[in-house]
Amino acid sequence: MIKIAYCNIEDLDLDKGYKLVSDKRKEKIDFYRFKKDKKLSCGVYLLLQKLLKAEGITKPEFKIGKYDKAYISNYENIYFNLSHSGKIVCCAISDKEIGVDVEYIDSEIDLNIAKNYFFNSEYENIMKSDKPYDEFFKYWVLKESYMKYTGLGFNLDLNSFEILIGDEISLKNDKNNLKFNLFDIGEYKIASAGHYKTNDIKKYTVNELTDTSY
Repeated sequence: MIKIAYCNIEDLDLDKGYKLVSDKRKEKIDFYRFKKDKKLSCGVYLLLQKLLKAEGITKPEFKIGKYDKAYISNYENIYFNLSHSGKIVCCAISDKEIGVDVEYIDSEIDLNIAKNYFFNSEYENIMKSDKPYDEFFKYWVLKESYMKYTGLGFNLDLNSFEILIGDEISLKNDKNNLKFNLFDIGEYKIASAGHYKTNDIKKYTVNELTDTSY
């Protein structure tokens, strides 16, 4: 099982959303200085709540793993991962380990990042692409989704593994038969790394996130 969802939280009613999150999430929201960051922190949690509630999980207990990856301690076989960028929050849940990432496609990105930190073959594919910056973000979200899948995050070097993009997306020398999903959402890209393929990604509105009637 895998479910991936996203929401544009630009118009989120922060006062309304704030009342619907846990005390620990309120502490995180309060930590941020700018309203846009508060909205991202609130919105991504509301989105997680929606997906968990659909699976019958209404009182999850969250713990933090060794490399700061959060997990649910009071339910078995339920995994989640969160990400946000710009105005978009996204969430993925699964009955097996999962990683997800969203990135705003910045056409002004410095492609030397790929040259210095990506696998050589990845950088070469980016530079020979018709839209190098677009190709860059394909690799970026896929690589970061995998890094988050492992639980290591940026403790795992970007050039320590190679993403292969063809008819299928795969990890070179993969021993775990991982599955990658890649979505274009307007000016953003979303990717997941886990154990299921899917063509489905659900879009929520901010009203749906703050509506407690369903």
